[in-house]
Amino acid sequence: MELEPNRPVRDFVLAIPGASSVFEKSGIDYCCGGQRSLADACKTAGVAVEKIMTSLETAISSGEVPDHDFLAMTLTELINHIVGKHHVFTRDEIDRLRALMEKVLNAHGKNHRELEQLSSVLHRLSQELLQHMMKEERVLFPYVTGMEEAVKNNLPVTRPPFASVINPVRMLMFEHDKAGDLLREMRRLTSNYVTPADACISYQTLYQALDAFEKDLHQHIHLENNILFPRAVEMENDSK
Repeated sequence: MELEPNRPVRDFVLAIPGASSVFEKSGIDYCCGGQRSLADACKTAGVAVEKIMTSLETAISSGEVPDHDFLAMTLTELINHIVGKHHVFTRDEIDRLRALMEKVLNAHGKNHRELEQLSSVLHRLSQELLQHMMKEERVLFPYVTGMEEAVKNNLPVTRPPFASVINPVRMLMFEHDKAGDLLREMRRLTSNYVTPADACISYQTLYQALDAFEKDLHQHIHLENNILFPRAVEMENDSK
């Protein structure tokens, strides 16, 4: 692809296998903010667009091959990947993070008051993500897979109880934005997940796990906001 700073950030992630890593390292939002231009995203992140363009050129020249071609997947295949990889990971990590958070808070909370705030934000994020994923799995995802099956077999598409796919999509994207805000708050409270000098192994493990949790959630949201949701809306519109 041609590297142009006015192209949306999502285009680079879709076309360049290593782009998401470049953006993660520079604090550039490619999931919730995927529609913004690269130039605007760099300005918000406080990084020179020229530096990012150079890093993207390096990623292209590396010849890295993606593990999955998400654009070639059917919507059903993409949903199965999101649920099987990201939803499972998120639920498993929420349980682990809660236990680690409680342990670290009890041991270090008196000396590091930010841990109490961190625990509160993590609790809120966890609750919202669990409800969010349940809505996807019980409401939107089954309808999208059914719609795709009907379109594939040239059958009429059943009218959804939510009138149009765009309605739950808008709500879910709004919830993604809220999750992104909470992730940024957690990163602020932890000074970019840098542990203090007196951090024990559990403390270090918690921050490493939170950092990995954030990166996985970014990829998770990217797949939905930038690929699954737009394609589902387009399919519904084409089937009318």
